[in-house]
Amino acid sequence: MDFNRESFINQVEEQSNWDIIIIGGGATGLGTAVDAASRGYKTLLLEQSDFAKGTSSRSTKLVHGGVRYLAQGNVSLVYEALHERELLLKNAAHLVKDQDFIIPVYSSFSKFKYFIGLKIYDLLAGKSNFKKSLFLSTAKVVKAIPGLKSEGLLGGIQYSDGQFDDARLALNLAQTAAAFGGVVLNYTRVTSLIKAGGSVCGLTFTDLETGKGYALNAKVVINATGVFVDEILKMDVPLGKAIVRPSQGAHIVLDRSFLDGDIALMIPKTSDGRVLFAVPWHGKVLVGTTDTPLDAHCLEPKPLAEEIDFILSTAGKFLRKAPSRNDVLAAFAGLRPLAAPAENTNNTKEISRSHKLLISQSGLITITGGKWTTYRRMAMDVVDKAIELGNLAAVKCKTQDIKIHGYLPALPTGELALYGADAHGIRALVKTDPQLGSLLHPDFNFIRAELIWMVREEMARTIEDVLSRRMRLLVLNARSAMTLAPIVADVLAQELGRNEHWIIEQVKGFNKLARQYMLFDSLA
Repeated sequence: MDFNRESFINQVEEQSNWDIIIIGGGATGLGTAVDAASRGYKTLLLEQSDFAKGTSSRSTKLVHGGVRYLAQGNVSLVYEALHERELLLKNAAHLVKDQDFIIPVYSSFSKFKYFIGLKIYDLLAGKSNFKKSLFLSTAKVVKAIPGLKSEGLLGGIQYSDGQFDDARLALNLAQTAAAFGGVVLNYTRVTSLIKAGGSVCGLTFTDLETGKGYALNAKVVINATGVFVDEILKMDVPLGKAIVRPSQGAHIVLDRSFLDGDIALMIPKTSDGRVLFAVPWHGKVLVGTTDTPLDAHCLEPKPLAEEIDFILSTAGKFLRKAPSRNDVLAAFAGLRPLAAPAENTNNTKEISRSHKLLISQSGLITITGGKWTTYRRMAMDVVDKAIELGNLAAVKCKTQDIKIHGYLPALPTGELALYGADAHGIRALVKTDPQLGSLLHPDFNFIRAELIWMVREEMARTIEDVLSRRMRLLVLNARSAMTLAPIVADVLAQELGRNEHWIIEQVKGFNKLARQYMLFDSLA
């Protein structure tokens, strides 16, 4: 099946009856689409923006059990996540890799505590392909992370966890769902739920590109919209109580010289009792995250000044070269859809990280909470419930053994490694037109064929789609992304049949967005 927006719209126009309609194109929604489609159900997914536009492209890029959750005594959550971590490494090896971490220790007590804790982590992981933890001497820690301060250092605990590219995994999940016959659409906004006898039996949505409205029937409707779940729930019960309390996590990106190595740093206890990671990622260093409770949410959250200051000051206590605001190449924030507590609280430690499955009286299924690592398990639980509610023919979950789009049996290498098996298609484009092998810009390693591929085969519709979630440049270096924006706009316009006015508006809008990722007001 072609991964093509026009053909997907045509299918929607030809088919008004679906088994399962999923609202939300983040990790959970896309995982649910893969699960449902692979079981043979007629599956449609609708996303109001681009796939993974929200929380699912703004993570700390870790596929992990969660050392912090283990410290909190949440052993079952850690065990489940470590099992899912292993499956992701097996089924999406082109995007998920084993990443070494070091926890620096500055006292004999912490040395003992963290070593024992990580041995329990190893035990819960079982016979996985991730390395076991071990204690390192001070000299070995400094050699592994040259950018780390050595004053008072007594050594460190090295352990292994997973790292991935979140937005690209989301895209590959969408492609996987389509390969099983699912229909996935970006830039479609759900406008209402359709009911019969008090039960949800479908929905209406608008194609944001054309303005055309659609009304569809479904045996089951699934609300997987992350921090936006309450907006869909209010379509069902307008005066219903909110079930999500959003929490914001901010990140900054620095030059890789701040770590000066390939091993990640994990600071186990910051001044506010949380953890902080400094992780090599796509040639830069990603540092985060915070955990700030919010009362409101939006599609494009901004890091708060106090979050940036906290990350910089904490990193400065451990890194030889203390980072300043001027060193930040990009800063971004994501919102976590945490399950709202029974009573008001500003302590996000008291809010559950486990996912929750809720069934409204109308039969609307809502899934919320959880984390990227456990998306597959969340999806399985949702579809199992959908089978029961929708009286669908019972089919067992298959996703444990499904290879995600792009999978290759041998690990890919080179500039196109992130595309996995799709790298062959990009190279084939270059063979048909050698000009497509030229660089988009002399300062960047992206070739023109990649951009063509993103439009034709990955449903990229805007500059932001390309530079934020497919090339990842916006979240790596916002100023550099602005440099590429006009070039990307020109190619998009040619491919999508857009005019000069569209190009101007796209570049203008993207530059405004990119400035939000910078920690200064002007480009001077």
